[in-house]
Amino acid sequence: MEKILLDRQLFSARPDSLLDLTVIILTKNEKLHIARCLDNVNKVADKVYVIDCHSTDGTQEIARRMGAEVVEHDWPGNQAAQFNWVLDNINIDTEWIFRLDADEYLTDELVEEIRTRLPKVSDDVTGIIFKRRHIFLDRWMKGGIYPVKLLRLFRNGHGRYEQRLMDEHIVLSGGHTLEFEHDFCDHNLNNLSWFCKKHVDYAVREAAEMLNLEYDITGHLLEDSALTAQAKYKRQKKLSYARKPLLWRSFAYFLYRYFLKGAWRDGKEGFLFTFIQGWWYRTLVDAKIYEIKKICGNDNHKIRKLLDEQYNIKL
Repeated sequence: MEKILLDRQLFSARPDSLLDLTVIILTKNEKLHIARCLDNVNKVADKVYVIDCHSTDGTQEIARRMGAEVVEHDWPGNQAAQFNWVLDNINIDTEWIFRLDADEYLTDELVEEIRTRLPKVSDDVTGIIFKRRHIFLDRWMKGGIYPVKLLRLFRNGHGRYEQRLMDEHIVLSGGHTLEFEHDFCDHNLNNLSWFCKKHVDYAVREAAEMLNLEYDITGHLLEDSALTAQAKYKRQKKLSYARKPLLWRSFAYFLYRYFLKGAWRDGKEGFLFTFIQGWWYRTLVDAKIYEIKKICGNDNHKIRKLLDEQYNIKL
């Protein structure tokens, strides 16, 4: 009886009229989030694929019960590679493709906007940009970094993720972008310990990216012509940040987000979010850069070799 009730709670009735749209969600142990995400996208998408990496918490079962097609695939090392594998190996036949994380969801206003505007988009538009709002400790972070604008929806055959360790963006092969008015939300339900551990894991990859920005280890820094204007602006800001003094820049970044960008208005949650993500995490990244430079100096070959041998990061 409990299983029947759970199935009824998780099942989301799909509307009779759905858009010519496929949603792709990458997962691993996302039981906390997957039902909320699918309940949301089932209102607009004709097809939903959950690309799962050997979840053990019931993620796959929940996704199937809610109408998604689940495909299991080994993790190739980063989200960009996993998403591009989907594009290359799954026969997606809808006109539009939407990439969403399991801990993200669309606001009701955005659901309605997609329903009404997407079918009327002109043929020269190949990508749709949305504003992302962060929900931290159940509070919307209106100051600090909002709005983050991301290209997440694109015409089939016109979009692909660039290959980067961090800060990956979808690049278009042609056409123009259009920005929609309403938001989607990033609202992770895990606790603060999980949030901090995630940033510890991210720190070495971010350090590798920052070292590449500083020394152009890969020789590909200028290959961003297909990025959206918003992504190019963000990339230029990151390049400017990489040129500022080590350790001092993380403190300055916290001050910028907390005071100048108004994160202080978001109360205790705003302070914690900005401190952890904007100062503590950035200091961890700088500490890792400092450690690597002490060992390798400014030698590109030594840096590349150390990242490969100690962290399995290939630049």
